[in-house]
Amino acid sequence: MTAFDYKTPLVGAQMLFVAFGALVLVPLLTGLDPSVALFTAGAGTLLFQLITKRSVPIFLASSFAFIAPISYGVATWGVAATMSGLCAAGLFYMALSGLVAWQGNQIIHRLLPPVVVAPVIMVIGLNLAPVGVNMALGKTGDGAVQLVELSSALMVSLPALITTIVVSLVAKGIWRLIPILAGLLVGYLIALVLGIVDFAPVGKASWFAIPNFVIPEFHWEAILFILPVAVAPAVEHVGDMLAISNVTGKNFLEKPGLKRTLLGDGVATSAAAMFGGPPNTTYSEVTGAVALTRAFNPAIMTWAAVFAISLAFIGKCGAFLSTIPVPVMGGIMVLLFGTIAAIGMKTLVKAQVDLSIGKNIVIIAITLVFGLGGMVFQFGEFQLKGIALAAIAAIILNLVLPKPKTSV
Repeated sequence: MTAFDYKTPLVGAQMLFVAFGALVLVPLLTGLDPSVALFTAGAGTLLFQLITKRSVPIFLASSFAFIAPISYGVATWGVAATMSGLCAAGLFYMALSGLVAWQGNQIIHRLLPPVVVAPVIMVIGLNLAPVGVNMALGKTGDGAVQLVELSSALMVSLPALITTIVVSLVAKGIWRLIPILAGLLVGYLIALVLGIVDFAPVGKASWFAIPNFVIPEFHWEAILFILPVAVAPAVEHVGDMLAISNVTGKNFLEKPGLKRTLLGDGVATSAAAMFGGPPNTTYSEVTGAVALTRAFNPAIMTWAAVFAISLAFIGKCGAFLSTIPVPVMGGIMVLLFGTIAAIGMKTLVKAQVDLSIGKNIVIIAITLVFGLGGMVFQFGEFQLKGIALAAIAAIILNLVLPKPKTSV
């Protein structure tokens, strides 16, 4: 009988530690339950491993690309209706998986080239900018209510922001992979000193508690609003698969294949929505940790998933996360949302998109203005606007505009 390897679960716990800050930040920002997010991240990772035959050392958890639509959806239609839209996003990944199985990997690049995806990513980040600033100033995301006095809020949010920046740029080894967690910790400690942390929820919470699962309710408007947002993370998935392939020296686009990894991501996202959790995506910070530690065994991610599910049922853990003051999260969000927009620009640069070509300029210009300027298309009681409208416009323009023969 082979002796139990204690290193594998320990490294798995470390991988969850790397992902933890970003994992719980998404539900905290959008009004979802962080305990549910922990459960769905773990369950989603296990489903992904099942579909890909546990061949890819990757961890799935809360996607930042969906923060804006989830926040809007929860405020407009409620959590249950929003979940139907997120479930549809998972079905979109599954449809892409079928398309890849039929047409091959290159179909993704034909339908969703960088000139389409990049401006959509930029719109996602820039749409969130006011939310991050408002929360850094101690307000609610929409700026309607002052939750923490302005001077105290800045004394918390700015150190949290600075810490996140410094750790991401200067720290070495594993510490460089947890800038969000470092920023949360510093901001939280300062908030403690200032007396703006309320521990009452922790005292009231029991040690064992079932997360606040939510069953989706079918809602057409929520589905049509959220579905187009899935374009950006679907393409990001391809990039993440390339990254982990480069790290491990294996071509995961061929085996288990993009069709399986997309299917796994889609099933994980729809499954998360069935329980009331945020959509899952492959975590780049965990890929970075894999590269740093050379821990290529997919079983490590199995342990990370098991630990995430276990934490979800510790009531005091979820209650403690709810005590994080708004300015702490706001300070970190200022950097995160700006980074999302910058990734969009990086996508254009890396793909060497020629901005002297009229077609490319038109796609980018219309996408940005529609997404940021408040353009609305009305169909009876249904409205198409914001990120959803921007994504649809980018895809349609890329398909219908003539291919240029020469630069202008």
